[in-house]
Amino acid sequence: MRWHPKGYGGQRRDPEQVKRDGWHEHGILAVAIDDARLTWPERELVEQLGTRLYGPRSLAKEARHG
Repeated sequence: MRWHPKGYGGQRRDPEQVKRDGWHEHGILAVAIDDARLTWPERELVEQLGTRLYGPRSLAKEARHG
């Protein structure tokens, strides 16, 4: 017999669905700086917003993603 507490069984949502649900249900926007769906100006805007809200990214992370 398998028993799972409520919320711990079933299918796992993919990350895009989690981001979509976060936006629709809570107004939270999660955007990857290197998302191919964004244009260059949109990526720059995301970078500026992230820097303003959370401070500059470390050089090690930039080198890994860039």
